[in-house]
Amino acid sequence: MQIIKPAIGSSMRTKALFALGVVCILWGTTWVASKQGVMHMPALQLAGFRQLLAGAIYIIFFIATGAKWPRGREWYVIGVLSILNILCSNGLTTWGVQYISAGLGAIIAATFPLWMVIIGMFSSGDRIPSAALKGFLLGFAGICVIFYEHLEDFLNPEFLFGIAISFTASWTWAVGTVFTKKEARDFNPYFSLGLQMFMAGAVLIIVSYVTGATIPINQIPWQAWTAILYLVVFGSVIAFAAYLYSLQRLSVELMSIYAYINPIVAVILGAVLFNEKLTMFIISGGAITLYGVWMISHALRKDAREKDVLS
Repeated sequence: MQIIKPAIGSSMRTKALFALGVVCILWGTTWVASKQGVMHMPALQLAGFRQLLAGAIYIIFFIATGAKWPRGREWYVIGVLSILNILCSNGLTTWGVQYISAGLGAIIAATFPLWMVIIGMFSSGDRIPSAALKGFLLGFAGICVIFYEHLEDFLNPEFLFGIAISFTASWTWAVGTVFTKKEARDFNPYFSLGLQMFMAGAVLIIVSYVTGATIPINQIPWQAWTAILYLVVFGSVIAFAAYLYSLQRLSVELMSIYAYINPIVAVILGAVLFNEKLTMFIISGGAITLYGVWMISHALRKDAREKDVLS
């Protein structure tokens, strides 16, 4: 989907900045909400309910307003993004925080630009900017610092599994980002998002029941329902709407701020609410990783602008 940023006045820009602030905070809190939920019910079942309900809200709204349904190849794009961004990325990150801390999961998710550099190396003949490669090395070094105190934890199969699927989720988000750039369409991004959520949510629930990783609906405790409700209303409906609203009106450079604030919010809330470790290794390693991610994003955007000028 192609986002066109129109010229906006100061009033609309203020609203867009407020929307961006909402995204920065709310998406950071979804990590602890997911952590709360998976403490009381299977992760994939929780993620399925969240996405199915949120998607249904979007779809009902746009059906009621007479929005046009996607056509032809648009369904292919929606299906692929549903698999990459919702089914795999969100499903796996929710599953991951069942075994690792919310803060650690958020930091891993923020490393998706590192994967984009690797994808660019193998899928494109274009030269990767040297600054992006330096950012990649710095980001990798930050990850090493974070995990230095977790070396013994890697002997724990559950911790290792949580780390593996969290990095896989970050990779699928990076692939989804690259795919979106290549397969951009002008259909309604909000309606498309609702369809992606609904389709992925249905698949997650089916997988949960087929594998037996479920609990009866009438036995789901209120703590889990509270987490689901929060994730649906604040994490999926409000935050995604705010994200798309601000994305249409603010520069990509400014929008990228959310990726650096989300992990900070998650780490702090995880420490306060769940007594998750907040050590110097996590703080310093997280800062190094996020700075490396910023270097990559900045270098890739600068390179893209220079190519646009030359073309």
